[in-house]
Amino acid sequence: MALIAVLAAVACLLSAALLLRRLGSGYRIARLLASAPEASLAEIREVAAARERRYLRASGRVSSAEEFPDENQRPLVFRRQRIERRVGRGWQVLDEERLAVPFGIEDRREFVVVDADALGEGLVVIPRESLGSVSELPDGLRSRLAPDVAAATPIRLRLDQVSAVEHATVVGMPRNGPDGPMLTAGLGRPLILSTLDPAAAMRLLAGDGRRMVILASVALIAGLGWLALALVALLAGW
Repeated sequence: MALIAVLAAVACLLSAALLLRRLGSGYRIARLLASAPEASLAEIREVAAARERRYLRASGRVSSAEEFPDENQRPLVFRRQRIERRVGRGWQVLDEERLAVPFGIEDRREFVVVDADALGEGLVVIPRESLGSVSELPDGLRSRLAPDVAAATPIRLRLDQVSAVEHATVVGMPRNGPDGPMLTAGLGRPLILSTLDPAAAMRLLAGDGRRMVILASVALIAGLGWLALALVALLAGW
């Protein structure tokens, strides 16, 4: 009985791991966002000054001296526009345009720079999206694509923005930059910036894979149940 329970537990846990891996980078970002040790901005400054190689999570209000307005006159510090096409379960970037100013996060005493150049897959904000085809793009955007991208190609136009009126959680490696302590990518891990609360961030990162997340959770719970049964069977001598 114990052997059967162990085998069932292994099968369930492997299934959970495979399902989570199929989520791609979203699962990795969610895991890092949830598991990185939390630090204050003062601690980020100390780690950067000591040149320690650590991957930490810190929170604060987004701040910049060089904001720029969006169409609704909100003060932005970062704007990224992407044209993407569907590839399997994910999206392939065909064109990307960025506009950013130096910014960071602050509390009442400290300011830590965010390395905007390192922001990639780790940007977690509520996107503005439009679905359509290449032929529906304005001429200025369509001309940015490679000539071999057909006019009928289904695409997604995605706009990600970070505003100076938001509160953000940033995960990265502290280091000393030219303007003071900075959080950036490091230790083989991406720089992450989220303007959402933890629950909303996890839902967004799950994206189209929410069903997979549920199945993985069920498999994980079942695996732990089988492990508990195996332990009971061993103790009972079944």
